[in-house]
Amino acid sequence: MARTHIIGTGSYAPAQVLTNHDLERLVDTSDAWIRERTGIQERRQAAPDEATSDLAVQASRNALEMAGVAPGDLDLIVVGTVTPDMPMPSCAALVQAKLGAKRAFAFDVSAACAGGLYALTVADQFMRSGQVKHALVVGADLLTRAVDWTDRNTCVLFGDGAGALVLGTDPDAEDDAMAPRGILSTHLRTDGELANLLCIPAGGSRTPVTADNVDANLHKLKMNGKEVFRFAVRALVESTQASLGAHGLATTQVDHVIAHQANLRILEAVMERLEIPKEKCWLNLHKYGNTSSASLPMSLDEAQRAGRLKRGDVIAMMAIGAGMAWGSAVVRW
Repeated sequence: MARTHIIGTGSYAPAQVLTNHDLERLVDTSDAWIRERTGIQERRQAAPDEATSDLAVQASRNALEMAGVAPGDLDLIVVGTVTPDMPMPSCAALVQAKLGAKRAFAFDVSAACAGGLYALTVADQFMRSGQVKHALVVGADLLTRAVDWTDRNTCVLFGDGAGALVLGTDPDAEDDAMAPRGILSTHLRTDGELANLLCIPAGGSRTPVTADNVDANLHKLKMNGKEVFRFAVRALVESTQASLGAHGLATTQVDHVIAHQANLRILEAVMERLEIPKEKCWLNLHKYGNTSSASLPMSLDEAQRAGRLKRGDVIAMMAIGAGMAWGSAVVRW
């Protein structure tokens, strides 16, 4: 099977900046409290006329430009999101139309903060099967429209953004049997018994949106932060160790960690347990907060554009979100 390569990356963050000091005027919190517990200093908030597909399209155009791929050459578009423009059609369909990618079939995947990694995994399987030559993977979310702005434990965490990856093959890749390049593998897990740890109770078929449910804020995000923290650290460590072990790689051989940016304390705990220096983990949490599905592809794009990623580098990817859904990937650049 052909190995998938990431040939273009892109990201987009809305212009409006929402700082910790801005939040001090909304809820009982402080800049010091937020920084100490999360590492977040500010986040971005979409303009009233911006929807998830708008952010996704901006990130996608940046990725396509880097890859040198025209929208019309795309065969597949997969968007990871839990905040589509509307319940149906898919956000991916709207992205396809706005890009003019008429050849591509398009659909969404829903894995919350792991959505970018899940979307990458799905697209990679189509690439490996030979059905798809060029794929666009997008992670995009506007969680500032899904948080309860009276709940200081959650509203301080999330920001809006989008990240995109263009997948293709690399005819110039020297596929050394000892050090193959591209996406080596992805590993996904889900534990639906933990669904109540992080959820939006209303808005689906179980609890439709009604005036009473809106008054009770049931259409807003609910989270058991302490339990999510505990589970996230354990799950991300175990998943990353398994992914590296599948290729006979030790953590000492990891050059970069591209991780979902949820909480600085989670990332520090994971890096410590993996015995990987913190400096190897690309961090942008302080600027964007938790951008959910967008977090991982946005981080990869920033690292790439900063010139951090070199040919042959081993990259460990990891993400976890509601579901609980989590996973890891190993990429040799």
